[in-house]
Amino acid sequence: MTDQKRVRRTSALVVALVLLLPTWSGEAHEIPSDVTVQAFIRPEGNTLRALVRVPLVSMRDFNWAVREPGYLEMVEATEMSRDAAQLWIAQYVEMLEADVNLGFPVVEAVRIAVPGDRAFQSYETALANVLSAPLPADIELPMQQAMLDVLLEWRITNESADFTIVPGWAHLGIRTLTILRFQPPGGSERVFQYTGTPSSGTVRLDPRWHQAALRFIVLGFGHILDGIDHLLFLFCLVVPFRSIRALIPIVTSFTIAHSITLIASALGLAPNALWFPPLIETLIALSIVFMAFENIIGAKLHRRWMIAFGFGLVHGFGFSFALSESLQFAGAHLLTSLLSFNIGVELGQLFVLAVTVPVLDFVFRRWLPEVMGTVALSAFLAHTGWHWMTERGSALLQYSFTVPVLNLAFAATLMRWLMLALIIVGAAWILKGVFGAFAQRGTSDEPPTDPLGAEG
Repeated sequence: MTDQKRVRRTSALVVALVLLLPTWSGEAHEIPSDVTVQAFIRPEGNTLRALVRVPLVSMRDFNWAVREPGYLEMVEATEMSRDAAQLWIAQYVEMLEADVNLGFPVVEAVRIAVPGDRAFQSYETALANVLSAPLPADIELPMQQAMLDVLLEWRITNESADFTIVPGWAHLGIRTLTILRFQPPGGSERVFQYTGTPSSGTVRLDPRWHQAALRFIVLGFGHILDGIDHLLFLFCLVVPFRSIRALIPIVTSFTIAHSITLIASALGLAPNALWFPPLIETLIALSIVFMAFENIIGAKLHRRWMIAFGFGLVHGFGFSFALSESLQFAGAHLLTSLLSFNIGVELGQLFVLAVTVPVLDFVFRRWLPEVMGTVALSAFLAHTGWHWMTERGSALLQYSFTVPVLNLAFAATLMRWLMLALIIVGAAWILKGVFGAFAQRGTSDEPPTDPLGAEG
């Protein structure tokens, strides 16, 4: 009898737990897939204000009270919203004034809002909205559509100081897009847009030239080390040559070429068609295949720098794709940031060459005959590049190509492209004059025979 009672009690407890489970709403703990954070930041006197709008459901671990058929209970939700803003918004953002950490902000006001009120079109309307009266208790607002507006404040000493934000709002969703607008006193609004967390973890809202320069030097250096296709092309360039003298015209022409198209693209001279980035990615893969096959047939110094220049133009557009999203962090120092990114790329290239050239020289002298090693390495590079080229080429063919409309806008674009073409031709002509004589004097640096056995 005792066992039967124990079984009954256990069964009753299990049933009670099952019945209680619906009160623990799974929606309160589910991570939203896509979240957009809108924010304004403005220093005013001794106060730095941040106005933030986020979806209410992105603040989890709160059982928001709802009524049938799913409308938000406004009175209870308004009471909970300040705690939610403190835990999910204020504790995930810090501010620095002239590199002095101001810590976490104070939550000055919160307000539940409807998504279509257009309050965040400007700082003034967003501020007026968050300070206005709460929504009426009987409003029929589905919880999944509700927004939360938050006013955060820090005490500052100088509204014209350099401010840096350390945002941590990426936790609000699986994919969090932040649109941040900074309004300096007496200056034009700066807009920042990024997904997740900024690459450096911070956003300098109005950087000095040296701060922007350092950021973009690091970005350029890291891009070379992360860009495997650029690394393989650089590797193709240097495989046949072990002499620093022979590499000077090759690396220099490649550098000048990609600098031209990188800067031109950042200034808006590149085509803005959807098919252009996939085209460039396909041509970058083609450059690896071409250079690898030329290594197998036999590389010649007098033409290697010209080929490096031609493909450098393509790689410059590739660099610009990585740079385009980061230029928003340049502040008022666009040209400085472009040049700094280029410097970072060159430092990365020099680092790769400083490691690669001695290693190749050691391998070819000790373990692998030079001709056999050049052919084997180039064949591997050609194989890799070929697969990339076919995959990217297939993706490129999915785009539709239309004939441009012949109008004044197209004529203006054509004039800009002609200017870019003249700059490219001029740079190639100058390099030919400089490196033509250089190559003739440096023929002793070329391999005496090509890998296939023909006399050089």
